[in-house]
Amino acid sequence: MLDPILIIKTVGLIGIIFIIFAETGLFFGFFFPGDSLLFTAGILASQNIFNIYYLLLFCILAAIIGDSVGYWSGKKYGRKLFERDVGFFFKKKRIYDAEEFYKKYGKYTIIVARFVPIIRTFAPIIAGIGSMDYKTFLSFNIFGGILWVSAITLLGYTLGGLINDPDKYIIPIALFIIFISFIPIVIKIFKERFKKVF
Repeated sequence: MLDPILIIKTVGLIGIIFIIFAETGLFFGFFFPGDSLLFTAGILASQNIFNIYYLLLFCILAAIIGDSVGYWSGKKYGRKLFERDVGFFFKKKRIYDAEEFYKKYGKYTIIVARFVPIIRTFAPIIAGIGSMDYKTFLSFNIFGGILWVSAITLLGYTLGGLINDPDKYIIPIALFIIFISFIPIVIKIFKERFKKVF
């Protein structure tokens, strides 16, 4: 697991912005810990390590631009990238999982997927492959980007301002957030296994 504190100390604000963009816009970005990274950055902002306004503004922009890049990648390259498994990054299963998510939530996938690791990387690609109207996509993209970044970052910022020595709690809370965010994926895996058994 990537340590969000180590990442933040290593890359700083510009690095956080790039990671948020990469997780939502680049195929290989699915393994970045976006939720815990934003939460940890929010806590550090409460300690005046980052300016909360700049953090929110630029991370929201990165999330919105990232999803748009994912959309246009899907629209341009379509399924050609995923016709067969190629290494660690290009696996057909990730596209199929995102498609199932899309069938369940429709256009609201663009918002809901923000809070689901891995799916949030591939949902905009599926929207592009499926030729979702870009104006519709963009409106949900903007709303989802603002909601995701603001909710997670401000949660960290608020908590950091309420407790003494928040540094002591960053890693346990970040791990908890990662655990919570992966629950939908774990449930899906168990359901698939259950169907195979019965």
